[in-house]
Amino acid sequence: MEVSVIGSSQVKTELAYRELGFCNLKGAKTVISSKNRVCFGRSTGWRKSGIRFTLRATAAIQSEPLRSDSVSGRCIRSKSRDNVRLFVGLPLDTISDCNVVNHARAIAVGLKALKLLGVEGVELPVWWGTVEKEAMGKYEWSGYLSLAEMVQNAGLKLHVSLCFHACKQHKLSLPEWVSRIGESKPSIFFTDRAGQQYKECLSLAVDDLPVLDGKTPVQVYREFCESFKSSFSSFMGSTITGISIGLGPDGELRYPSHQRLVKSNKITGVGEFQCYDKNMLSILKQHAEANGNPLWGLGGPHDAPAYDESPNSNNFFRDHGGSWKSPYADFFLSWYSNQLISHGERLLSLASSTFSETATTVYGKVPLMHSWYKTQSHPSELTAGYYNTTTRDGYEAVTEMFARNSCKLMLPGMDLSDEHQPHESLSSPELLLAQIRTACRKHGVEVSGQNSSATGAPGGFEQIKKNLVGDNVVDLFIYQRMGVYFFSPEHFPSFTKFVRSLNQSELHSDDLPEEKEEAAASLRVSADSVVHMQEA
Repeated sequence: MEVSVIGSSQVKTELAYRELGFCNLKGAKTVISSKNRVCFGRSTGWRKSGIRFTLRATAAIQSEPLRSDSVSGRCIRSKSRDNVRLFVGLPLDTISDCNVVNHARAIAVGLKALKLLGVEGVELPVWWGTVEKEAMGKYEWSGYLSLAEMVQNAGLKLHVSLCFHACKQHKLSLPEWVSRIGESKPSIFFTDRAGQQYKECLSLAVDDLPVLDGKTPVQVYREFCESFKSSFSSFMGSTITGISIGLGPDGELRYPSHQRLVKSNKITGVGEFQCYDKNMLSILKQHAEANGNPLWGLGGPHDAPAYDESPNSNNFFRDHGGSWKSPYADFFLSWYSNQLISHGERLLSLASSTFSETATTVYGKVPLMHSWYKTQSHPSELTAGYYNTTTRDGYEAVTEMFARNSCKLMLPGMDLSDEHQPHESLSSPELLLAQIRTACRKHGVEVSGQNSSATGAPGGFEQIKKNLVGDNVVDLFIYQRMGVYFFSPEHFPSFTKFVRSLNQSELHSDDLPEEKEEAAASLRVSADSVVHMQEA
């Protein structure tokens, strides 16, 4: 790569650019001029020099030019979508099981690349099982503190996701002491009707039970949050601007209704109700007796399909004649969803009160269970805990709960379109997303978003932009997730173009003086370019 630098910062600039990790860029040339200045998005620190990149290759993608104003010395930003703050998720195992930063140099390189693009910040998963691994109340924050310092030094913001769940795929477990308790008290975990336990998070039925060595899970979560607030006090409100509180599986407010993995060539089934651990059954039994129907408290619907089956494979979810319309079903589904909402209330209230004076914003994540949305019963939502059907809005109570706790709602799936869903799944992510956003607007809850597919949904970038314009007000968008694919030549050029389309409006040729056109940046990223980011 040929590098030409004009000005006093030649060596520093050349080294910084090389650290971005671009390799095999044949004929690439970089020109740095100290005469001009250019704004890469809202938060870039490269404002003292005009930068022109031309990374030439056979198959190239060129992004739109940036706007620059050399007279006033200020950056001109697009008025449209200017309120959307763009973050990128860090790898799920950014911090190792031994509490050190995994692939620290690769992460540092990635942070510089994101800063240069104009991304405002990154999202960091903070795992309960890593921090409080060995014993209750024994916290180890060293790796996360090192990462926060790296982000601060890179001039980026940090959104933290406090994860009270596990992730088998990346070998991220619950705390060892919690797992030991679970061996002797398996009822602390969600259980399905076959007795299969979901051991990646605690059952919401034990929130207020002293099952963790004499303490309740809510007490343990609160002490964890208090320790985090104290340990990261120097970053709160400045570097750390947002905190998502984990609410269930994958951090989402839902039951683990799809805990059994579905083969990639199969349509997602309806899932199963998760109400068969002894504590959930005890609550259900008491509720049924209080309502004068003790026989309704023996368990969930007996005629519901299995995890990977379709709605019509059994009677409960059928559009015509399905028992989901029966008085018993209304009783059970109301109870099941209310238990989930009460759990969300406890955790959002905990987070809101803990972080209320830290100048950070609290978020909670709600799932987008869009499979079978075009049926009358919406079975995927029902098994996940959302009593939402064609005759009942299940998101009103949820958004009211977010509003009561002054929390923002995080929605995944903003990259998904109806066009690319399997016809047989009767899915509609677009309609479901619109329904949830309508409920949020009604109750004054601000919406933030994420994409669902780490490997890129078909037409994903265009769908995301569609969801960020017009009346679709989005406070924050977190793009998931940094890693090998993210920086690959198949993906990174498209992401670059996406970021620039969000942060800059198109520039007419008359808008820039001819002598300042070198301050406009253009990126041509080759199909055979490689960024050496090690896979997390």
